Amino acid sequence: MALAPTARAAQDEFETLRLRWNDLSLGTGYDPATEPYASKLAETGTLAAEFRSTMAPATDSLWAGHTFDPPSGITWSYSRLWTMTQAYAQQGTGHTGDEGLLADILRGLDHLSTTVYNPSTARYGNWWEWQIGSPRLLMDIVAVLRPHLGEERVAAACAAVDHFIPDSMLTDYSGTSTGANRVDLCRSVALRGILGRDAGKTALARDALSPVFPYVTKGDGLYADGSFVQHTWVAYSGTYGQVMLDGLGRLFALLAGSTWAVTDPGRQIILDSVEHAYAPLIHDGLMMDSVNGRAISRGLLKSDELRIMRSDHFHGQGLIAAVALLAGGASAAERDRWNGMVKGWIERDTVSPVLAAPQFGVADLSRLQAAADAPVPAAPEPVGHTLFAAMDRAVHRRPGWVANLSMSSERISAYECGNGENPRGWHTGAGMLYWWQGQDGGGQYTDWFWPTVDWYRLPGTTVSTKRLADRAGGEWGEPRPAAQWVGGAHDGEFAAVGQHVKGLGSTLEARKSWFCAADAVICLGAGITAADGVPVETVVDNRNLGPDDGQAFALDDRERPRWAHLEGHGGWVLPGGAALHTLREARTGAWSDINTTSSTEQRTRHWQTLWLDHGTDPVDATYLYLLMPGASRRTVAARAADRNWLTVLANTAAVQGVAVRSLGLTAANFWQPGTAGRLSSTAPAGVLVREGRSTTAVRVSGPDRSGTPFEVVWDHPVREVVSADPGIEVRATGRRLVLGVDPGTAGATLRCDVR
Repeated sequence: MALAPTARAAQDEFETLRLRWNDLSLGTGYDPATEPYASKLAETGTLAAEFRSTMAPATDSLWAGHTFDPPSGITWSYSRLWTMTQAYAQQGTGHTGDEGLLADILRGLDHLSTTVYNPSTARYGNWWEWQIGSPRLLMDIVAVLRPHLGEERVAAACAAVDHFIPDSMLTDYSGTSTGANRVDLCRSVALRGILGRDAGKTALARDALSPVFPYVTKGDGLYADGSFVQHTWVAYSGTYGQVMLDGLGRLFALLAGSTWAVTDPGRQIILDSVEHAYAPLIHDGLMMDSVNGRAISRGLLKSDELRIMRSDHFHGQGLIAAVALLAGGASAAERDRWNGMVKGWIERDTVSPVLAAPQFGVADLSRLQAAADAPVPAAPEPVGHTLFAAMDRAVHRRPGWVANLSMSSERISAYECGNGENPRGWHTGAGMLYWWQGQDGGGQYTDWFWPTVDWYRLPGTTVSTKRLADRAGGEWGEPRPAAQWVGGAHDGEFAAVGQHVKGLGSTLEARKSWFCAADAVICLGAGITAADGVPVETVVDNRNLGPDDGQAFALDDRERPRWAHLEGHGGWVLPGGAALHTLREARTGAWSDINTTSSTEQRTRHWQTLWLDHGTDPVDATYLYLLMPGASRRTVAARAADRNWLTVLANTAAVQGVAVRSLGLTAANFWQPGTAGRLSSTAPAGVLVREGRSTTAVRVSGPDRSGTPFEVVWDHPVREVVSADPGIEVRATGRRLVLGVDPGTAGATLRCDVR
């Protein structure tokens, strides 16, 4: 019986969307005979042939040695079938349209469907494999091969998705169905609706995206300040955030102009997040590891036939590809800006060239190449400061260098481990200070940093040397210090950032401040106290020198040195001198040391470590040093000799503050009511003052998030207030400025400009 016109139109729309999805997945508009596509397609064909020849269906596996037991044996099997599917469908693989290959793909699909991935199987092991990893790949395969599957196979695949992702997963925004996970679930269900020609399923998936869009104030999702959190407590812009951005980009593009187009105005928040939430964390193509969660431990996976290094550049390139994908649904102005950013990242990533990245198939490569060829100028690395108060992270960008702070509080985990990953990330949230200088500095944390670093001497941290067990504090972001004051104030260029540190599994307490200025980060510590019966150290730095330790290290020859310098990296200044300890050592490790699914291959890297020893069980110990990325030895020595450049206004457990007259900068972190030079506060606060030629910027925040109103005084003549944010009440001008501050509970910086 012939279909009625309306039914026929619906069938045609489903087919149109299926083909559109295949274009997104397999690529379009490229020449398969040219590079980099030709070699990528040939590689796909080689892998597919290997997988086909070794496929051996058994009761508990599809390939020998890779059972359906957790953590991801089923997903791994579908991944191999997806590679075989690409080889069959794409031109230039050497197996295009190979009927024998198709028969083996169908044999593999039938085996998985019959033995394990079907409605009669009760879920076991890792939920992700059943609800995200496997259905996502299965739907991709069915989308490409639907004309060859027959209705029975399509129905079986749809039934499996219905079973493992019931409608209830998308009607309740909670548990594992939030943030990036929700987008992944919607992706599979939207495709299931299209492939099974079920308009209700596709509508359900589209509508279930809407809770992802709005800014959140707690838990998973995007925050108004650009933070992205997943697993309730973990800063995750770089992995889960990338998954969310990529998934939404695909769904926006898939459904655009269709019956199920995503028209929720909240989608603009996602588009805005490209520049607001993600771009500040990408440096020359890498994604800063402070927001990559437990994924920092993956490196080389045992099961990866391509030996792809899952480094900061791997995560950054995934996000760059997601931006290029999302650009298809953006405005012309947004698209031009994003193409300029993508082009700049591609040009500057010399450590791991983006257009040669082994993780990309031809679809991503063609989109990235289109961005690289766009008629817009490449955007340079920006200059400025971004404080992600909601996830305890900060990024300070200056000409030629970038610094990134990783902190933790009762709101954000000290670290995340789980599934055998990242068991020693204990101190990554204890004020770890990442930094990169120059274009060649992008390999510092890429080159076997995590398998070979001393986990008790992460750069910038103040830690008890008490030994900790693997997974100390618990898994899945459970370790959260009982500290409220974490954050600070900034003016978009300079910043006062602070962290009340409470040691993981120790009695350590410390107040740490970083005053981020023009050519230096001024690092102060105070109130450093512990009673663990072991030494406490502040790790001034710990630089990965790579496989060769030829970089020259120079140290001021005083008994208490005032400066140190590392060739090709930069230097450190210790005003007034300090008992600085140094160590040059070789360390050997394997990714399997910190991740049970990773390679056992070992590598050796050389390290230059600098630290201050506060002694055993210190009481109210302090420190002061300057980090000067990229600075020459002469510049570092000159800064150490200039006793007028920096004035330390206070460095106690009550308040830490500095003034740099040449920059017009005065800044203080008030841990409690107090005074620092001309600044005072009646409550915990972060305060920054920048004196300019015509106006002075006053910036204030309440990093403890208590929301308690307080008063800030700048004891300096003020003629008038030019502007002030809501939340600031001008109580006095004239001989001094008095501000009443209602800080709110988000840790945001409030602005007041005066003359």
